Amino acid sequence: MKKRATIILWLALRNLRRQARRSLLTALSMITGAILLMFSLTFGDGSHEQLIEASVRMGSGHITVQMPEFHENRRIDERLSAEVRTEVERVLLGPEFTEHVTVVTPQFAIDGLASSSAGARPVRIIGVDPITESKFTLLDEKVIKGRYLEPQDEMSAYVGMALLGSLKLDIDSRFVLTAQDVEGEITSQLVRVVGVFRTGIPAVDESLIHIPLSTVSAWFQIGDDVTNLSVLLDSSMSAGPLVRMLKRELAVIELADLEVMDWRSANPQLASLLKIDDFGNYLFHGILFTIIALGIVNAVLISVLQRYREFGLLQALGLTPRQVGGLVLTEGFILTAVSTIVGIALGLFITWFFWGDGLDLSALFGDEEWEFSGVVMDPVLIPLFRPVRIIQGILFILTIGTLASLHPAYRASRIGMIEAMKFDR
Repeated sequence: MKKRATIILWLALRNLRRQARRSLLTALSMITGAILLMFSLTFGDGSHEQLIEASVRMGSGHITVQMPEFHENRRIDERLSAEVRTEVERVLLGPEFTEHVTVVTPQFAIDGLASSSAGARPVRIIGVDPITESKFTLLDEKVIKGRYLEPQDEMSAYVGMALLGSLKLDIDSRFVLTAQDVEGEITSQLVRVVGVFRTGIPAVDESLIHIPLSTVSAWFQIGDDVTNLSVLLDSSMSAGPLVRMLKRELAVIELADLEVMDWRSANPQLASLLKIDDFGNYLFHGILFTIIALGIVNAVLISVLQRYREFGLLQALGLTPRQVGGLVLTEGFILTAVSTIVGIALGLFITWFFWGDGLDLSALFGDEEWEFSGVVMDPVLIPLFRPVRIIQGILFILTIGTLASLHPAYRASRIGMIEAMKFDR
């Protein structure tokens, strides 16, 4: 049996070499498809990761820990006490998390009004720790006037350019923030503008305000309580496993009632958008490789029709019809395997060599940055090379190529020896 398999393998290699032109043309189509597949997957994953990071750093992080009711009603009486906050931070600083956790930042988020002599505007007020928040947020990189918050700041505010214009404020201008306190009473706080940012997202630039946590604490008399802890990770792929691990750790210290959400749960619109984009990518490559598969079927089937007498002679020498079909299938598999390896390798090399530092699309869009689904993205797309994608690409192309060889192999196995020996080429 082993000897027969060796003979079939030798015959398959011999025929591919004998039909070198046909084999090369078929291989080139698969190699081109593999190069396009790797290019698309690496830049698709890279753009998704950039989109996710931009979104979570403007929002609540890859992981957020809060009271379950706060996610629904945004009431500040549904907040994390100082003791609970300390325990959660201690868990997140444990050795099982430090490998993936970049920064943990406390936030106190509340809806309110910003008022000046020019009028009042509804705003989203977020109390932050300036040290940890500067490592977490992208807002400190968007400053156009003044500066971001600093640890020694008191009664300071970092506001969006659109809000600054609508309230007719400037650097060092004072205005009033108004919100409900923990008792439901209306209370106000005077703050001073120390910095102005512009993200390019109207909803953010018109309503978001950062103030120091110390100011929030004094304003609402809440001590070190916060509404949520936001966690930034090294990769969005780590969020799911770490959420499950964090829930287990919190259950051990009797904090299982806390809500631990990953970025998908916190931003379902973004998660759905990425799924749709992935589906479109898969659909495109499915159509592309279906066309390539038809080319493989055509090439291998022509080879079968031109080798009737050869197959009859092989059967006369002792090969069974099933082994003849196996010979054709082996030829298709070898051609696909070699093309896949070469195509994947070339795709990775070309992507890394020419666009490893990023693919600049600013000329296409015209602006330095552009808004995508409510998130401002850098026009320079950085490819992301993930081993799982390489494995998926190899398996996908091998499967398509092998399936495309099944029909010609079946036709070859149905050729009768006597009929084949009579075949006139």
